[in-house]
Amino acid sequence: MLQTRCVDIQLSMVILEVRDLAASIEFYRSLGLDVPDPPAERPLVIHRMPSGVSLLLTTSFASVYDANYSRPASGYQQMLEFFVGTDDAVDDMWAKATAAGYHGRMSPAKTIGPYAAMVDDPDGNVILLTSDEAGSPAS
Repeated sequence: MLQTRCVDIQLSMVILEVRDLAASIEFYRSLGLDVPDPPAERPLVIHRMPSGVSLLLTTSFASVYDANYSRPASGYQQMLEFFVGTDDAVDDMWAKATAAGYHGRMSPAKTIGPYAAMVDDPDGNVILLTSDEAGSPAS
């Protein structure tokens, strides 16, 4: 049997294949992320968060490198959780996102876990906004 050295595996990046890069950048900036402008020669942006995890938005990675790639027709396959600090911050971000026209999936509420709200980004990815200390980069 082949012996391998065990390494600590860590999530380093979340990659979202988006339809409209500008619309996605606007959405994530509205959440407070300092998402840069894309380089002229590449259809992507990368934002590294204080936790060390990066968010990469692109219009052409999976669709270029995976011949079997197809966008989901409905529903969602993942949820991105953003720790926003307090219950009031969850309420404020929910209000701003829905007032800006983003689809609100779940209004702010105490769940069986954190106080949370859910809103869709422009591609239908579900964004969970929480005040759950377990999601804090300082945890």
